[in-house]
Order: sequence, then structure tokens, then C-alpha cells
Amino acid sequence: MRYFLIVFVMLFIAGCSKVSKENYDKIDVGMSFKEVNAILGKASTCDALIGMNDCTWGDEKQYIKIKFVADKVMLIHSKGLE
Repeated sequence: MRYFLIVFVMLFIAGCSKVSKENYDKIDVGMSFKEVNAILGKASTCDALIGMNDCTWGDEKQYIKIKFVADKVMLIHSKGLE
């Protein structure tokens, strides 16, 4: 029973991921960080450097990476989305 519960929770979490092709297609250059967070949720990581932020949603197998300049989307990159 315990293993069934663990598997169920893992599948539930994986199914709730906002890192998807559908959500990737909703993101446009010029969108604000706040607008992107409304679509993808909280970023897994964000690194800031002199007015630029590089944020990643997901993990090394499946992710969406976005570069923000002055709080606006400038570059979008993804891996593993279907």
C-alpha cells in the first residue's frame, strides 16, 4: 500500500507540471516576469546579473529557460517538450 501511494503521488506531481509545449507556446518576447510566472509558476532557478535574469522551469531532462532583460522576456529556449 505504501508503494502504491508513493507511485501515485509521483505520477500526480509529474502530471501537474506546467512545463509543457502548450505553456511554452503561450510565452512571447516582451512579456513580463510576472506574466510568465502566472503561466509556468515559480521558477526552479533564477540567476541575476546586472539587469538580466536567467530563469529555468523544470529539470535537466525537460525545461523551459528564459532570459529576462529589464523584467521582459528576451530569449526563450526549451528541451524535452512534447
